[in-house]
Amino acid sequence: MPLPKVDEVRDLSDQEISDQIVSVKKELFQLRFQKATRQLEKPHQFKHLRHRLAQLMTIEHERQAKAASDS
Repeated sequence: MPLPKVDEVRDLSDQEISDQIVSVKKELFQLRFQKATRQLEKPHQFKHLRHRLAQLMTIEHERQAKAASDS
């Protein structure tokens, strides 16, 4: 499974980005819980989810900075 592309994130609306940030954070929590209970089957998912979260937060920050500079 390849890492997610940032172009996919740029096409999302601000609300969709916020919703996905919450969703990815919940998934990371679940993965940490599975790791602690030794039930984790796919440890590479940590990397993919952290990468996705960074992309989402970067685009969200870019849009906030642009909105602040436009005002």
